[in-house]
Amino acid sequence: MSREEQRAAMRQTREGLIEELEELYRNAFDRISEQNLGEGAIARLTQLLLRSREAAITPLQEEIEAPLITRPAGSEG
Repeated sequence: MSREEQRAAMRQTREGLIEELEELYRNAFDRISEQNLGEGAIARLTQLLLRSREAAITPLQEEIEAPLITRPAGSEG
């Protein structure tokens, strides 16, 4: 597998993981809204879930969005 193919595969894997995590968190938010919890408990649980979601997804997104650092043709490194 070429280096470019590896990069494409990694990007696709990261994007797939993000999609799976988004679905997981959507389902969790739906479950929370269906519970007979007080507003305060729902708010606290929702805030924890939002923090968890951000911690799980942001690093994957940052890797996808990171610019490729390339070297000029003929340079060694």
